[in-house]
Amino acid sequence: MRAIWKGAVSFGLVSVPVKLYSATESHDVSFRQVHASDGGRIKYQRVCSIDGEEVPYADIAKGYETEDGEMVILTDDDLAQLPSASSREIAVEKFVPREQIDPMLFEKSYYLEPEKSGVKAYALLRQALLDADRVAVVTVALRQRTTVGVLRVRDDVIVLQTMMWPDEIRTPDFSIEPGEVKDSEVAMATMLVETLAGEFDPTEFEDDYAGAVHDLVEAKIEGGDLKRTPTSTKSSGEVVDLLAALQRSVQNAKTARGEDADTDTDTEAEDADTKDASKPAKKATTKKAAAKKTTKKAASEKPAKKTTTKKAAAKKTAKKAS
Repeated sequence: MRAIWKGAVSFGLVSVPVKLYSATESHDVSFRQVHASDGGRIKYQRVCSIDGEEVPYADIAKGYETEDGEMVILTDDDLAQLPSASSREIAVEKFVPREQIDPMLFEKSYYLEPEKSGVKAYALLRQALLDADRVAVVTVALRQRTTVGVLRVRDDVIVLQTMMWPDEIRTPDFSIEPGEVKDSEVAMATMLVETLAGEFDPTEFEDDYAGAVHDLVEAKIEGGDLKRTPTSTKSSGEVVDLLAALQRSVQNAKTARGEDADTDTDTEAEDADTKDASKPAKKATTKKAAAKKTTKKAASEKPAKKTTTKKAAAKKTAKKAS
């Protein structure tokens, strides 16, 4: 993992230098939007809704739309006047019972790793959280914005979970009329709950959709149901061979320069492979050329598996050439 933030946790007069890591990652299946007939990628352009012209990135500004549809343009100077959230401190404000935090407020999770100089203070804070059986409510500035969060312990690691602001939690705009339920129905529902009661184990569940998509794609690849596009770098569903990728890159580069892309790059690559396989280590350029010539000759007269004999012949000829 790569640290995305460095700072310090402060509680009272104690400061714990830490690194911040994203604790989660998305495994959602992502698709490309393509032209159904040829598989070409769909591109999106930045077009002004008023004049219909494409707008260069340098001419794009931030705008705030009012309730009546008017647009307020904010310049870089305007944004520079806003409060800056550049603090590198995770400030503990208070310790509260964990049940007082509504799970709906939780947003993102991060692991906190102590710097070498803060290992002891880190262990102290971790133990204090465990002994108190509370979470620490903190304020922290991430991505130029101050947010509130909590610190808790998970598997001996302190976790920071950022939270949404209370006004970001929506209130349902519908009401549910209380229905009449019979005692026998309540008893049966309670029995069902007890029957299905157990301990939560997240490994019991899997993403069936992602697996099904993968199987579907693999089946289409094996069946040859592919769209070849000008930018394709694979010739099959197999892992791309490095040599093949380099050959394709050379061909693309020649095409871009207007040169003949049909040059036999395969032959050139094979010659290079033969040269590398047969040349003695640390020999002069003249010896390499002789080794290459001898190797080509040996390759045309002997089976491919006679690598030891080929190398010996190349080495003998290289010495004669020197």
